[in-house]
Amino acid sequence: MPVYALGDREPDIHPEAYVHPDAVVIGDVRIGAESSVWPTAVLRGDDGYIVVGERTSIQDGSIVHTTARQPTLIGSDVTVGHNVHIEAADIADKVLISSGSVVLNGSRIGEGAIVAAGAVVSPNSVVPPRAMALGVPAKVREGYEVPEGRFQYAVDSYVQRGKRFRAELRRVS
Repeated sequence: MPVYALGDREPDIHPEAYVHPDAVVIGDVRIGAESSVWPTAVLRGDDGYIVVGERTSIQDGSIVHTTARQPTLIGSDVTVGHNVHIEAADIADKVLISSGSVVLNGSRIGEGAIVAAGAVVSPNSVVPPRAMALGVPAKVREGYEVPEGRFQYAVDSYVQRGKRFRAELRRVS
């Protein structure tokens, strides 16, 4: 797997985490236990740092970056879908960031919330706990509350998938 130090900034990947060989991790990136980073995902901690909690999946094609003024913080039990872009944001635990969405600088996503597929969360926006944000620009859906534990199946699935890939993945060509 391409894991790179950048000057004195070096990734810290928990031994129980899984990083696919075609993912790229650069600089000050910390990845927690049982988390997974999938093919063509890029986590680049060059200007600031990135923290990924435990049991969090960063799925195929996603980009996670940061700025010198704002780190990117992704909690535990988070599912970051395919082709997501997260830039200098703070994402609480048990969140679903759906495929193709964008979460921009200074945004805060509350515990148990959903950012719907294709949504764009504008800079410095706040998505309250257990809310759903959808659209471009993303707006919170009034009167909707995400059920407790709504994404646990996805978290569990990706923890198991990471273990399977660590044990069984092999290159054949």
